[in-house]
Amino acid sequence: MDNDVSAGATTTIVGRLALGITLLAFGLGHTDVIDGVTAADAVSIAQYVGGIALFVAGLLALRDGDTVGGTAFSALGALWFTWAVSADNQVSANAAGLFLLLFALVALSLTFAGGDQLGQGTYGLFSVSLVLLAIAQFAENDGLAKVGGWFAVAAGAVAWYAATAALAHWPTVLPKRAAGRGVTATG
Repeated sequence: MDNDVSAGATTTIVGRLALGITLLAFGLGHTDVIDGVTAADAVSIAQYVGGIALFVAGLLALRDGDTVGGTAFSALGALWFTWAVSADNQVSANAAGLFLLLFALVALSLTFAGGDQLGQGTYGLFSVSLVLLAIAQFAENDGLAKVGGWFAVAAGAVAWYAATAALAHWPTVLPKRAAGRGVTATG
């Protein structure tokens, strides 16, 4: 194990990789960008990677004292698992939309929970994705579902980058501009 990576950081990396892969598969399935690939094709990834692996990463993060990561990973793991095991059930568009809205509330809570910029970006993009997908279900609008899928892809890319950046020691925060820099007084 790398001496620069603590156990808590390792759990976060695993959780972000699991979330990123799941979001990419789920999002790409909604975009129809790959011929013949739908969101239903993401069920296995959602069940095992997004559900079980993410849930376990959440429990380990909670054990390590990472409340934000632990809550995020265990809650999202449970939700992904629920989505995956109920994917074959016939439900109304409104019931599916309601599930997505409830899922969006969890993602929105995680957005405001704190943590780092990449985590908040991931959860914020995922919230938007879920709201768009819920509205698409209510309105039976495939075009809006594709847009929601792209937001999920973006969220997955951010989660994947956050994990990879931690492993590769890439930047994980946006640089802040010093107060007053870049503004000149003319007189």
